[in-house]
Amino acid sequence: MQASTWRWLALVAALLALTRPVATQEQAYNIGSHDVLAVSVFNQPQLTGSFEVGSDGAVAFPLVGRVKAAGLTLREFEASLVKALSENILRRPEVSVTVETYRSQQFFVIGEVRQPGAYVLSGRETVVQAIARAGYTTPEAGDDVLVVRPGQTANTRGPLQPDQVDAKDVLRVNLADLTSGASPDTPVVQHGDTIIVGRAEQVFILGQVKTPGAYRLTRGLTVVQLISMAGGLTDRGTQRRMKVTRMVNGRKQESKISLNDPVLANDTITVAERWF
Repeated sequence: MQASTWRWLALVAALLALTRPVATQEQAYNIGSHDVLAVSVFNQPQLTGSFEVGSDGAVAFPLVGRVKAAGLTLREFEASLVKALSENILRRPEVSVTVETYRSQQFFVIGEVRQPGAYVLSGRETVVQAIARAGYTTPEAGDDVLVVRPGQTANTRGPLQPDQVDAKDVLRVNLADLTSGASPDTPVVQHGDTIIVGRAEQVFILGQVKTPGAYRLTRGLTVVQLISMAGGLTDRGTQRRMKVTRMVNGRKQESKISLNDPVLANDTITVAERWF
């Protein structure tokens, strides 16, 4: 099975493991302007229906007037409605609130994903789940993912690039660690976040291997593993006298390399031909 297929399966497995029930996601969701809320008051059909949060962050609710909603969780807004209705209107009202339409919050996923673009934030969502919504990663994707987080007053109508914000606003995560469970802290997406999936770095192998060319650099890759990825040695290939061409301080340097040595980004490994 190809490495890209394994990578896709790992991402799917991680998504399933991290997915939470919708109710739990909604409880953690902060209501925003223009969200549409479904409000149900037990035994009060005239008070049950859909209500849009206005630009001022409040909901116009029958009998009680405008009630602040933006910035509150659904349970907090329920409590506000219960309090307002309890004041000389209803005795012990039972109120339930859910989000009917999410409109207020969004995030962006760009880079090496199959469906880059803007997505509506609909509750508690992790970086892995956000990437999954963008169609998962492309075969060219690397493990490094940047989460660019705007400041309080930043414009969140379009994706941000790392050079548009302070370094403290950029969170770097490793996708392989997140999908394998090696990283216990999975970042949660916030309104206005831009998730950037970078392209994988490459290494090159030439000479006496069956399939010379460029290959995706994976963590801990060694020379022997790279040779295996390239189909192994040809009949004329030898494990001796292998060389690596590597950039050191901006200059190309050539040196000997052994089977168990690590391969670095942009290395070129040359496998020699045996003499007899």
